[in-house]
Amino acid sequence: MIRLSLAIAALATALPLTLPAQAQVIIAHRGASGDRPEHTLAAYELAIEQGADYIEPDLVPTKDGVLVARHENEISGTTDVADHPEFADRKTTKTIDGVEVTGWFTEDFTLAELKTLRAKERVPDIRPGNAEYDGQFEIPTLVEIIALAKAKAKETGRLVGLYPEIKHGSYFDALGFKTVDSLLTALKAAGYTREDPVYIQSFEPTALVQVKFRGPAMGADYRRIQLVAADGGPADRPDVTYAQFIAPEGLELVSSYADGIGVQATLLVNANGSPTDLAANAKAVGLDVHAWTARAENAFLPVPLRVGEDPTADGNFAMLWALLRRAGADAIFTDNVAEAVAARTALQN
Repeated sequence: MIRLSLAIAALATALPLTLPAQAQVIIAHRGASGDRPEHTLAAYELAIEQGADYIEPDLVPTKDGVLVARHENEISGTTDVADHPEFADRKTTKTIDGVEVTGWFTEDFTLAELKTLRAKERVPDIRPGNAEYDGQFEIPTLVEIIALAKAKAKETGRLVGLYPEIKHGSYFDALGFKTVDSLLTALKAAGYTREDPVYIQSFEPTALVQVKFRGPAMGADYRRIQLVAADGGPADRPDVTYAQFIAPEGLELVSSYADGIGVQATLLVNANGSPTDLAANAKAVGLDVHAWTARAENAFLPVPLRVGEDPTADGNFAMLWALLRRAGADAIFTDNVAEAVAARTALQN
């Protein structure tokens, strides 16, 4: 707590803070992925116990059309699939969103087959503590994640939101998978309505437009977030860049099909720590602003916020949180829920 207070004090001294009254919503990025291998029930459960407001599963389909939580449909970096000789012949090369990728892909496995695999830490060099859990956890389905969220809500009396991401929507559409419909069906079956804490996110506008128009017809209308990176553009619109999305006229267009934007943190905060005008511009057209991704380790932090030379050690996470809050972020994705709760509390006090 002393280190946290010093970080906040240093920020206030260097850059006088004018903070919004509303505290940021905490979105557990792939669960408590700073403490457990990402996209596992253990990571989601720990995130809820640490105080996350939302848990975030990235969703991809299996061969038999079941939505499961993986960062990518290529799973060699997050599972032990390479150690299963019975699946050696499934290794292949595919072009995903214009990029050639070699490995094993969820769409080539039934759910029963995926359930024989076990999760492993994606960045073991940076998170060796997480790697100690390798081999312990299954790949969870969306239905299992929803059941966990509801069970924890009943146990704690605290409603926990869902923030699913539709991964590679146009790629899977071309293969005949109806990931949007599968997601909407699952959410509706679980009893979620527009009034419940649910956001659906995607880098591809096509998926969000599908949610906007198909959702109400299915009785499954949910809030939508257009994800935006600092570079490049969406796979489904190669003629458009993300820079165009966040220009004033682009934000106006986004507001016609989305409720908010989920933006890379560097788009909200300048190199000297001052806010950009993006949040103000977005809110002027009625869009919420969510920032990704706040991580505690030096390896993920900008140089001014690092502490020491060890890339696995924690830097000034509290300062990053305060900068994003001052820049106008309504919600922040984070791998480090406990640290986020502490930083939010310190700023509120």
